[in-house]
Amino acid sequence: MVDLPEHIATTPGELAACLEHLAACRRFAFDTEFVGENTYHPHLCLVQVATTERLYLIDPLTAGPLDAFWRLLVDPQNLVVVHAGREEVRLCRLWAGQTPGNFFDLQIAVGLVGLAYPLGAGPLINQLLGVQLAKAETLTEWRDRPLTQEQIRYAFDDVRYLLPAHERVAARLETLGRADWAREDFARMAAAVTPDEVPLEKWRKLRGLGSLDRRKLAVVRAIYNWREETAERLNRPSRTIVRDDLIVEIARRNPMRERDLQPIRGLPRRELPAILQAVELARALPPEQCPRVAEREQDPPQVGLVANVLQAVLGDLCVRRELSPSLVATSADVKLLVRAQMQGAPPPAESLLTQGWRAQHVLPDLLAVLEGRRSLRIANVRGDSPFVVEDVGGT
Repeated sequence: MVDLPEHIATTPGELAACLEHLAACRRFAFDTEFVGENTYHPHLCLVQVATTERLYLIDPLTAGPLDAFWRLLVDPQNLVVVHAGREEVRLCRLWAGQTPGNFFDLQIAVGLVGLAYPLGAGPLINQLLGVQLAKAETLTEWRDRPLTQEQIRYAFDDVRYLLPAHERVAARLETLGRADWAREDFARMAAAVTPDEVPLEKWRKLRGLGSLDRRKLAVVRAIYNWREETAERLNRPSRTIVRDDLIVEIARRNPMRERDLQPIRGLPRRELPAILQAVELARALPPEQCPRVAEREQDPPQVGLVANVLQAVLGDLCVRRELSPSLVATSADVKLLVRAQMQGAPPPAESLLTQGWRAQHVLPDLLAVLEGRRSLRIANVRGDSPFVVEDVGGT
């Protein structure tokens, strides 16, 4: 790998030259530096781009609107290489209205060729290329100008090695016949990323909902959705509008008047009218429109035991097939499979194991063990894959 010319685009003219080069290359690596602690939407501070010929830093604070850059990202003619690109995909969707048309996420891809998942950029580049990256600027203040030489070096290095790494991983995917698997997982990740839209059930992740009835859950949902809409409109972190724990506390108290809210410590007084309005809207809902109380799964002990065994089978299978177990499925996915088997139900659609390439290449082996058609024994406790899975009554 030779050193590439480095350019910093701080003016509209320099940005235009950069975009002209990117449009001609059709393949480039992409990363960003942003600050998101004090706003609802992240504050984009720097864009890093690499081609096989040049490295660029684009300063969005001075180079002008990046609309043309986002159009390059969503063009399916361009291959965009990222590492752990969830935030980059989200930023693209936020400002371009859609995800990159053709992107390759190295963190996902290496999990399909035998490396660990999730793997940070430093360890990934080190394992693939033998290069040690410095991470001294991880928590730096990217909004300050001028950038320091250390920040500039760090930013260039973040994209410097992504294209050589892509070439190695893409070639390995082709050899293993897993390029389609990677595209499937890239698409799944992109579909899960939205520009801070409020998922309908995200409020259910709040703690303390277990003791609330349907009407009080409706209050939680109403306040949560109001909070997210307000935070987005004001571009402030959600927690600065109303904290999570206070949303649940308001629902418990079921306030009828503003003065019922005043004793709650930490509740912004200026927001009391809006909060009470959300409560009243929830209170007026017909019973059938109130959220259902989530049923708690009371699994018998053997579900956990069998799931642990099946998780071990999955890990052994992944070692043999050069896959990262944590990319293939979570323990929750495995437990869903076991639970369905105990209930005499088909494999559940919500388990990742029943979808796409996993359903075709992993699920049958797990079901064979789960259904008793194959047995498991320890063959070599010192081996990377210590188990032998064999047909019952066979070899």
